[in-house]
Amino acid sequence: MLTVVLGALPFTVVTLLVFKHWPPLARWDQSVAAKSGAYGATHEGVVDFWQVVGVVAQPWTTRAVILVVAAYLWHRRARLLTIWLLTSAAAELALVQAVKAIFERDRPVHMLVETTGFSYVSGHATAAFVLAGALGVVLPSVRGWRRRFRLLVLLPVVIVVWIASADRIVLNVHYVSDVLGGWALGLAILTATSIGFGLRPGLRRRRRRTPSDGEGTTAPPRAAVIVNPIKVGDGVAFRRKVTRALAVRGYEEPLWLETRVDDAGQAMAKQAIEHDSDLVLVAGGDGTVRVVCATLAHTGIPVGVIPAGTGNLLARNLHIPLDLDDALERILEGRDRRIDLVRVQGDDLDTDRFAVMAGLGLDAAIMSDAPPHLKKQIGWTAYLVSAAKNVNHPSVRVTITLDDAEPIERRVRTVVVGNVGMLQANIPLLPDARPDDGLLDVVVIAPRRVTQWPIVLWRLMTRTNRSDMYLERFTGHKVEIHAAVDVQRQLDGDPIGPGRYLTTEIEPGALTARVPKRR
Repeated sequence: MLTVVLGALPFTVVTLLVFKHWPPLARWDQSVAAKSGAYGATHEGVVDFWQVVGVVAQPWTTRAVILVVAAYLWHRRARLLTIWLLTSAAAELALVQAVKAIFERDRPVHMLVETTGFSYVSGHATAAFVLAGALGVVLPSVRGWRRRFRLLVLLPVVIVVWIASADRIVLNVHYVSDVLGGWALGLAILTATSIGFGLRPGLRRRRRRTPSDGEGTTAPPRAAVIVNPIKVGDGVAFRRKVTRALAVRGYEEPLWLETRVDDAGQAMAKQAIEHDSDLVLVAGGDGTVRVVCATLAHTGIPVGVIPAGTGNLLARNLHIPLDLDDALERILEGRDRRIDLVRVQGDDLDTDRFAVMAGLGLDAAIMSDAPPHLKKQIGWTAYLVSAAKNVNHPSVRVTITLDDAEPIERRVRTVVVGNVGMLQANIPLLPDARPDDGLLDVVVIAPRRVTQWPIVLWRLMTRTNRSDMYLERFTGHKVEIHAAVDVQRQLDGDPIGPGRYLTTEIEPGALTARVPKRR
């Protein structure tokens, strides 16, 4: 509440100074208005130019921009941010009209263009300020954009504010104080709606200060730990070890969240967001990691993967050690890295995301047939048992479309789309894949007979880039795969049932991952 009051204070002060006719502000208003009127009377070309600017920068234009951004956020499932943005725009529209009706301030006498309505506050200035604040300050901050990207967004919207505001003064349709009041009202609106929706810029960048900082201490950072209890052996020892490692580094008592049979981590990740977590640690299988990462996409909250499953593919590809103590140290002392996620759709599959790989055909059959008791006893080598069982998995005819290119048809054993390239035992299935290159890597494996598998394996292990009838590689931003018949499918090692198609599309920089520092 105090923050809201402080946010509204500038508007209150400006309004009191205007309507108490504070002499310095009144003289400034009259002086600027007189100069603008006199200059515009002898420079018709300048007036014509600023009239065009006024039409382009009118409030309905800025509100339309906000609607476009809101539609984009809704499409990206950022529902809270969408509603907040629309609420801010609606509040701006309503409050500007209310303030004008309450105070009924006349416009300057010598206006250079015809316009109606009251003068205080400037609707152009208020709408432009709300646009700048929403798109240039609050939105990049709460979504965790990098500093240089924030500046690239902030600078243009600041320029828009200045142009939209200067236009009102140059055309002499508003006093300077009308523009200042508009800015102050915009600040009050953004402060109230941001606090009301729980958006707190900079919260996730809090750190515990040491006395050498010279500024005392701030609130310690918060961590949430999402655990799949089935995958973590000694849960009590695990909890004690993680809690101690966080406490040593100045974190509050962590929020502990356990996955359930009916929820692999989505509700838990949402609780971590509501908890205003500065870091989310996830310990579980590849399925738990995938669900948590998908839910935390575009939030800017760093995710640290603690290897605890059979495959641990994301951890392996981010160079996180498989030993618990080593992994905790490397993650908590690590750095934040923006990596890509992949949006995926398919028949009988809700729109989802994955971080590692999606496959259709043999690889999915191997994941489906790996005996759970063997995975628990011997780890990822259980997949070798399943691979031996499925070595003669039937081929299937597929159509693959990369971006806007012409579809290609192949008869394959398996097709894998990956965001990273390394499998267990350091097998480089997609050797050129990088988690932050903004590209999808595709491998098509199509040996005709069992005796041709050694050729494929040799080419995989030697990272041969030559394409032939047995193995082909492609890259793209969007990949669509259609099979002629139902085949097994998987996302990050989790079987998702048979189907005929998968559509995947890269989401560059969607996830902030906590990874070991470079050595």
